[in-house]
Parts: sequence; structure tokens; C-alpha cells
Amino acid sequence: MKKEKRTLERQLYIAGLIALAVSAVFAVVFFYCFLPHLTVPCIFFWITGLYCPGCGGTRAVKALLQGKILLSLWYHPLVLYALILYMVFMGSHTLELFIHGFKGVKFHSWYVYAALGIVIINCIVKNILLLCFGITI
Repeated sequence: MKKEKRTLERQLYIAGLIALAVSAVFAVVFFYCFLPHLTVPCIFFWITGLYCPGCGGTRAVKALLQGKILLSLWYHPLVLYALILYMVFMGSHTLELFIHGFKGVKFHSWYVYAALGIVIINCIVKNILLLCFGITI
């Protein structure tokens, strides 16, 4: 009996399916039941007066779930980047399962570096807007 070789992309695809299921449950329970009544202050912001690299992530997800794409991008661009990357990766690998000869998107380490760059640039820009212009996000 021949064992199927599990490639990195196959493992990521399976992890993506699991993440989709968990995220769906989390989104329904958290964002529609608890989030409208819940405000959790950022401890980093409270201590330093500066935005942390993740500030705006929860608001970005909530805005995206409400269909407010530009607002989500404003709150934290990583959320939209991750969603687009996820959809392209999962969609191409789903097609690969059903269409003979179709090749899904391969994982590249630059995806991670791009995400890191987005987080760093987002943090710097938001803190410049806060400190120089008094603009709160």
C-alpha cells in the first residue's frame, strides 16, 4: 500500500479547513453575542500611550464581518491581507482536488515577511498619526 506524501501545502490546506470551522463558530458566538457589549482596553496602549502592533485587529475583523471593507483596512490592514491570501490559497487547492492538472498556489516565505511588514508599517503609521497629529484610530 502506497502512502500519500503530505506536502506542506496539503498540511496547510487541512489546517485551513480546521481554521475555517473554528473561526465560523468563534465569529458567530463572539462577534454577535459578546462583542457588541464588550470593550476590552489595550493594556499596551494603557501603559505606554502608544498603539501596539495588533491594535485595531479586533475592530478590523468586526468591520469585515459587517461588510465594511475599507473600514477594516483602516483599522488593521493585516486582516484583509490574511483573508485574501487565505481565500486564494484555499480556493486554488480546492480546485486542485477537483480539476485534474490544476496546481494550487504554493506557500512562499515572503507571504510571512509581507505580513510582518504590514504589521510594522501599520504600527508606525498609526503611532505617527497619534503622536504628531492627535489622530486616534
